[in-house]
Amino acid sequence: MAADLKRIEGRNFLIIGRAGMDMYAHPPGVKTEDAEYFYSALGGSSANIGVALVKLGSKASLVTSVSDDSVGRYCLNQLDHYGVDRTFVRSVAGEERNSLAVLETTNIDHQSVIYRNNAADFQMTVEDVRKPDYTAYSAAITTGTVFAGQPSRDAAFVAFDLAKEAGLPVIFDIDYRPYSWTSGAEAAEVYSRAASYCDIVIGNDDEFGVMAGDYDIGLAFAENLAKTSAQIVVYKMGHLGSITFTQDGSFKTGIFPVDALKPTGAGDSFMGAFIASMAAGMDVQTCVERGSAAAAIVVSNVACAPAMPTPDILEDFIASHPGITKP
Repeated sequence: MAADLKRIEGRNFLIIGRAGMDMYAHPPGVKTEDAEYFYSALGGSSANIGVALVKLGSKASLVTSVSDDSVGRYCLNQLDHYGVDRTFVRSVAGEERNSLAVLETTNIDHQSVIYRNNAADFQMTVEDVRKPDYTAYSAAITTGTVFAGQPSRDAAFVAFDLAKEAGLPVIFDIDYRPYSWTSGAEAAEVYSRAASYCDIVIGNDDEFGVMAGDYDIGLAFAENLAKTSAQIVVYKMGHLGSITFTQDGSFKTGIFPVDALKPTGAGDSFMGAFIASMAAGMDVQTCVERGSAAAAIVVSNVACAPAMPTPDILEDFIASHPGITKP
């Protein structure tokens, strides 16, 4: 039975996924090997989405695990700084280490080096996801990285079951990271299972291609999801905009062109603004457009979490921008 998407208007979200540390080569535009020093920021797709939602007036609680060391504590402190509830974030001792990304603020030959060997967030357990009271939340959100390892994969599916039992809309950002998976075939199988639970699925053309097992049928796969299980599917195509499928049909949306400083953070900011706009009762097309505006803001600024827009910044950007492109 499909969840009632109006519940999202409660503006209180449970996010299942990872928090990490991002290290940006500084000054902007310099290559990592030539950096004078590095600028740190909260990272991790789920944590970034939580920041985006909180900045746009919602509440967000994160369920994950971080390493019991200085990097893990940095992530905890940053979650506190942004107002993302970390009641359900567990510190794990041992050899597991927190996710760490070394990135560049440049679009030219951009290098992102991600350290996720023996990642602490993969240690999230079934016991961890059973701790929240799912009935207290407006929706459950996760990103695909949570499914790439164990025991977090099994835990995430249990969380989906608990969310469905509580009547929550389940929202999934595919967020495919090849380096986290043993094969594309494994990712396709697991992601397809995850998507079958979900009321809203968001991803780009490459990600839907992986889920479908063939890039050429990714669009058809996305459309079929909206006909069979999901209520909303957003198929993003980079500079070409997006196609959104609902149970009533489909529509195309353009982008807000900007001089991008970096390619990272667009998906997390899109998700945050899209869901925050749904929580404000806006129609789906407006939600997609506002998600696109938030993505444009983040890629034209340094870092991800710090660049997530507030309502004033988002409104000012939309009001002052020449306008969204025609798809």
